[in-house]
Amino acid sequence: MPVVQIEMLPGRNLEQKRAMVKRVTEALVETINCKPERVKIIIREVAKEHLADSGVLYLDQE
Repeated sequence: MPVVQIEMLPGRNLEQKRAMVKRVTEALVETINCKPERVKIIIREVAKEHLADSGVLYLDQE
């Protein structure tokens, strides 16, 4: 059973998330030959104050 964890900043709507998990599932089914019902996807939305790049919080990069 493949388990995919996707971490991203908040801001995507429900339809975007639905489309993303559908496409990720399709890619796994095609590339590793598994059944779609075996694919598990966890979406974690990381607040901008909890993510940094090059020593600067994303919150401060705006």
